[in-house]
Amino acid sequence: MGIPVLDLKDFDLGGQSKKNSFVHTLGEAYEEVGFVAVRNHGIREELIRDLYKYTQQFFSLPLEIKLKYEKQELSGQRGYTSFGKEHAKGSIAPDLKEFFQFGQTVEDKDPVEKEYPANVIVEEIPGFYPALFEAFRAFEKSGRSMLQAIALYLDLPEDYFREFVHNGNSILRAIHYPPITREPESAIRSEQHEDINLITLLVGASADGLQILNKQNQWIPVTSLPEQIVVNVGDMLQRLTNNKLKSTTHRVVNPPREKWNSSRFSIPFFLHPGSNMSLACLPSCINENHPKSYQDASSGDYLNERLREIGLKK
Repeated sequence: MGIPVLDLKDFDLGGQSKKNSFVHTLGEAYEEVGFVAVRNHGIREELIRDLYKYTQQFFSLPLEIKLKYEKQELSGQRGYTSFGKEHAKGSIAPDLKEFFQFGQTVEDKDPVEKEYPANVIVEEIPGFYPALFEAFRAFEKSGRSMLQAIALYLDLPEDYFREFVHNGNSILRAIHYPPITREPESAIRSEQHEDINLITLLVGASADGLQILNKQNQWIPVTSLPEQIVVNVGDMLQRLTNNKLKSTTHRVVNPPREKWNSSRFSIPFFLHPGSNMSLACLPSCINENHPKSYQDASSGDYLNERLREIGLKK
């Protein structure tokens, strides 16, 4: 898939010309396909390896141990969510996955801390929590740079998103798609969907399977190189920009039958704002040709609505 490949160093450390070029290329890609690949993203290669190692160790634990870390009252927002609990919006077939979620840790006594449940510590794997925490902070930093570039493309102040994503309700999700042991009824590993958040940063995956739907209604495979991450627009950003930036439909398909006995692991970071951010369409994105498409809503209300739609919240 020929999605643009950008170098985050051009934005963070390059001169004005490189920075402008990054902003322009990013914005055009987000209007056309909603996905880019990014190198020099700031997440250490050793950390990525550790994260996948601990993720595989966790999902290899016996089910009765994993279930100790499933907190039903948290709607899947922290800890373990067992196989078949989540489905795509509009689909009744559960996705063929289980996952573990790690969220924001407030360290500056911000009152928003009371909104967030504590993260879940897996006693059997001591290295898992430190790796998740370090990765969460690294993704936040890279995500803030991406949002700065997006703000400039939208003719907003460069730090427009800063106050909204400081101690935001972001989620780092470690996903396991287990081996397929029988003919799936109607589901694929992850049915077609759009992400809920502002942007998603995805570092690697242990196997192919990710596809995006292009404007010609064709499914196109997307595979990032080892030194790259894939960054895509989520529904909150599409809503904020009145559809100027595109939240692309994507899915994870089942492997060829001869590879059904293999697992797939994936670790996306869903960058969310705090619950009070207004998602009202930006006035600059509304005109005669593009009338306002969405009712005003806060990010918190919208998130709760979507969690209900995908079966994680009652």
